[in-house]
Amino acid sequence: MNLMIVEDEIRILNSLVHNIPWEQHGIEVVATAENGKDALAILERRMPEILLLDIEMPEMDGLTLAEAVLEREPGTRIIILSGHDDFGFAQRAIGLGVAKYLLKPAGDEEVLKAVVEAADEIRSELSEKHNLHELQRMWRVRLPQLQSEFLRGWVSGRYADWELRKHSAELELELRDHSLYAAAVCEIDPLSESETRFGAKDLPLLQFSLESIAKEVLPSEEGMVFGDANGSTVLLFRSREEEAASDMTKRINVRLTRILNVVKECLKLTASAGMGSAGELAGVPRSYQQACQALQERAIYGNGIAIPYPEAGRGEGAILLDADFERQLEIAVYTGEREKANVLIDGYVEKAYAHADSSVLIYEHLLYLSGVFTRIIQTQGWWLRRVLEGDYAYFLSLETLVSKDQIVEWAKRVNQHIAAYMESERQSSSHRLVKQIVELVDRNLESDLSLHTLAERMYVNPSYLSRLFKRETGEVFSSYVQARRMEKAKELLLADAKVFDASTAVGYHDISYFAKVFRKYWGVAPSELKK
Repeated sequence: MNLMIVEDEIRILNSLVHNIPWEQHGIEVVATAENGKDALAILERRMPEILLLDIEMPEMDGLTLAEAVLEREPGTRIIILSGHDDFGFAQRAIGLGVAKYLLKPAGDEEVLKAVVEAADEIRSELSEKHNLHELQRMWRVRLPQLQSEFLRGWVSGRYADWELRKHSAELELELRDHSLYAAAVCEIDPLSESETRFGAKDLPLLQFSLESIAKEVLPSEEGMVFGDANGSTVLLFRSREEEAASDMTKRINVRLTRILNVVKECLKLTASAGMGSAGELAGVPRSYQQACQALQERAIYGNGIAIPYPEAGRGEGAILLDADFERQLEIAVYTGEREKANVLIDGYVEKAYAHADSSVLIYEHLLYLSGVFTRIIQTQGWWLRRVLEGDYAYFLSLETLVSKDQIVEWAKRVNQHIAAYMESERQSSSHRLVKQIVELVDRNLESDLSLHTLAERMYVNPSYLSRLFKRETGEVFSSYVQARRMEKAKELLLADAKVFDASTAVGYHDISYFAKVFRKYWGVAPSELKK
């Protein structure tokens, strides 16, 4: 804390400067002066927070100096050190705002105490002022977030009329009783499978970009932009003075079209918007719900457009319960004809869109299609989650499929999942069957191991078994059996078994035939093996 001492008596001035332990109390004497005129010139350069001065001085008296200082720097603490106990001086000093009026000869402790008290007051005020500034700064930083939370609550119908007005005033949001309000909801359209720049994990970032673009395009005097609980961008429009609802709707459509065009230009992606009807303050939640419903209609009208609520279809079309489609799709899936299954899916979706005039009916068709896939999977005794992998989530929330292209891509992926899982199961089944054959051969080398005998034992067609064994092992079944018998016979003969016993153990009851086969396979007669 900086202190300046102004005193015309040199002895007293030196005593005040050097005999009082200012530094121990965090106070530094930054300047001294012997008269008021010199003090005023020095003050502009040193800017002390505390001024200790005498009243009677040449050039300019202390009270005149105090008045001039407080006019320039009202926060300066001034302590008068005077040899006059005249009430008039004290009264004038207090009137000027002097912090303390001490009479000479005041002791060092009294002077120090007065200065320290003034310093403490300054520190306290500074701390309070800075804390207030910090709170105000933090409030300004967090205000946009608080405003967005309030707006989300408003469109959700969370507030009564009095709460709406109270909170909007607290958050510096101007609501006009005689204005019309209308909500619009914008979303980035589903990414196509050909999109390589962005993936599902980038959708929050893309939606944030959409919200930023909306804030740039929509002037603050026309409305407010914020994100709702679903991550969509909400635009809350306010009518201009004496603007009719029809004119406001036209203006909203122009703004939304501009936003969607900027998204297309900047992000090289499409976004869509739903528009609610205009109404009074109390109708904002209803307008928001209308906007959400209108946005769903992009399943009918396509992506990249702004859809007004009245255009949402209200027809009651019929669901296409097509038994022939089901049967053909099931056959195509089971036989692995993926392209044929995709053609059937394309045809069904085209018919569904041709008959549907609202997103509600589209989702009825989607439920039917998901049911067909579910039956195909569960008829095999498989788990949906295991077969469908990442696309299983769509079966739990079909409403997340929001466009024709996305629905078709999803259905074809499901077809692909089923085909891949079916092939995997077939391969696994083939592996298991061949493994059983190998185990049977190894355990029954002494028995009849003809292909027909094993096929009958395992309830499969002999021709299928023959092709399956050749595909899995690369060997003809009869050659494999003979090789295993010759290896076993060699093993027995090297362990001192008789030729007859070895022959019988590997299924040859004619010892001459066994010897002939053995010689041909190993190049040596059974009786000469050890030699």
